[in-house]
Amino acid sequence: MAQVLEFKLPDLGEGLTEAEIVRWLVEVGDVVTVDQPVVEVETAKAMVEVPCPYGGVVTARFGAEGTELPVGAPLLTVAVGEPAEGRPAGAASAEGARGQVSAAEGSGNVLVGYGTSQAPARRRRIRPAEPAPSASAAPATNGRPRTTAETRETPETRETPETRREAPDTPKAPDSTGATESTGVPFHTPGAVDGPVPVISPLVRRLARQNGLDLREMTGSGPDGLILRADVEYALRAAAAQGRTGGATADEPRTHVARAGAPTAAAVTAGTPAVTRVPLKGIRGAVADKLSRSRTEIPDATCWVDADATELMRTRAAMNAAGGPKISVLALLARICTAALARFPELNSSVDTVAREVVQYADVHLGFAAQTDRGLVVPVVRDAHARDAESLTEEFARLTEAARAGALTPAELTGGTFTLNNYGVFGVDGSTPIINHPEAAMLGVGRIVPKPWVHEGELAVRQVVQLSLTFDHRVCDGGTAGGFLRYVADCVEQPAVLLRTL
Repeated sequence: MAQVLEFKLPDLGEGLTEAEIVRWLVEVGDVVTVDQPVVEVETAKAMVEVPCPYGGVVTARFGAEGTELPVGAPLLTVAVGEPAEGRPAGAASAEGARGQVSAAEGSGNVLVGYGTSQAPARRRRIRPAEPAPSASAAPATNGRPRTTAETRETPETRETPETRREAPDTPKAPDSTGATESTGVPFHTPGAVDGPVPVISPLVRRLARQNGLDLREMTGSGPDGLILRADVEYALRAAAAQGRTGGATADEPRTHVARAGAPTAAAVTAGTPAVTRVPLKGIRGAVADKLSRSRTEIPDATCWVDADATELMRTRAAMNAAGGPKISVLALLARICTAALARFPELNSSVDTVAREVVQYADVHLGFAAQTDRGLVVPVVRDAHARDAESLTEEFARLTEAARAGALTPAELTGGTFTLNNYGVFGVDGSTPIINHPEAAMLGVGRIVPKPWVHEGELAVRQVVQLSLTFDHRVCDGGTAGGFLRYVADCVEQPAVLLRTL
């Protein structure tokens, strides 16, 4: 007899709590093997192909492409141990046998909550207002402890992805407020007309119910009108601005939320100008959170200096003319940074606010800002202090290509101790960059352009660059920051200065 196993969105690490489905790699009815990638998702860190820990026949998928799912929400279900209807018995039996082995032995890909020695325990929470499930009810897996938010919920409002998500078209009993739900109809406001409401997230449903918001009176900004949390929060703010405490009534105009890239179909009130609302999610949302935290927690200061980069450019030209792989300007600047950090280690650090200590790092893991079609990312070059200019050039090229392809792993986007930001590629001279939290400093480099410059007592046209250093004033004072920046400028003007530290 076939056993239907539910595969949930696993914990992808680095504190990630949700992911957006970019592309399904399998269809319902497909046969999958253990560790076969089944879906491509985008997290706040990178694009990730998620492997399935079970082998068998895909019986259901949860979420369309473009849907954002929380960690722990069902991704798909797999029938293990019995030939699928309409498939050759021999092939399906072979797949089913492999699926049985996978269920017993576990996946080779160790995902959080999967890849264990046995299939995860299966049980279902029952709310006091629900009748006991029948023998035919599909149980939901529950392999994680309750969160703080779930612990605070009352029996009347408790709902989790485990209790609110089931197989498609499986209705659930009415809850204590009279609302009904299923996979296709996540939430109905009492008194609303029957029909589907495009909501997937249980958090969105709970937020709307607790505030008396009628989701059927909204048009979401997600794919195919999917109602997102940002849509509900916007509607609640609009209602509060009008002095209302609940959802719209039958006599009031519907609340419409504009989809990204298109104006609103109707305003909340007459005379309100049309707007476009773009949800802060994925990489854009992660960048917003990190920059906001940096500005809130770090007392930063910036100093800058102009430097004559003529000799640096000549040195690079001579190195490339000597043969071998080409050396990039960014690699030379990175080499200068690591030498400067060896002299001023205070800037290769972070602040432990709990212990009230400055944590200095012996190794330099150098982050560099890379602009991609998906937003700004900061890949990290591990052990940059131990690399020469050629190795740095190769690693910068590899990480940049991976960033543009959306293939960076969470490990390649975290753990930096200092950041190098080359904003000169945008054609600007200066900037006051925001520190990449929790680091303590960032060196910014503007464009290198010909400018009038006094050289050896005479006015000449030289290649000039502006360097700026933004630093955490808690780790050092202006003297240290100025010394670091002056050393970097000296190395740019006279690359031979680096020979003292090689």
